[in-house]
Amino acid sequence: MLSQIELTQTENPVDQIERIASHNQWSFDRDEEDEISIAVAGAFTEYNIAFTWLADMEALHVACAFDLKVPQARRNDMLALMALINEQLWIGHFDIWPQDGVIMFRHAMLLSGGAALNARQCEAALTNAVVACERYYQAFQFVVWAGKSAREALDTAILETKGEA
Repeated sequence: MLSQIELTQTENPVDQIERIASHNQWSFDRDEEDEISIAVAGAFTEYNIAFTWLADMEALHVACAFDLKVPQARRNDMLALMALINEQLWIGHFDIWPQDGVIMFRHAMLLSGGAALNARQCEAALTNAVVACERYYQAFQFVVWAGKSAREALDTAILETKGEA
């Protein structure tokens, strides 16, 4: 055991997330004490962001999913795309939820030893999830709907334009 000191959370971190969702007037569901699901509109689609407090691990898990299911025939290309994308990410990662083939961005914040979660951390986690999904959403679509390879999809999606037309 690394430490004999035990500190406990004074507040469920999901309570903090619920206050942020209420303040921003986002639609949310909180059926469980340790979980909340928030709907956030993006430029391309609506994102379903779930925050789950995992007390035994002292971690707040963030999962951001959107309505884009990967057909089995495109699964290998999608996995290749996710590998390329995940190499570029410093925080979080993309994967495919195995039960239904939905693409998801995931991240966990460790709050070991009774570390308190603040509003800025919650907002940063939520923002990071949405920004990552928005940045790569079109690449995911290129693989699923246009049949592009992982490299083609990524190169096309992150093409930066300069100047104005």
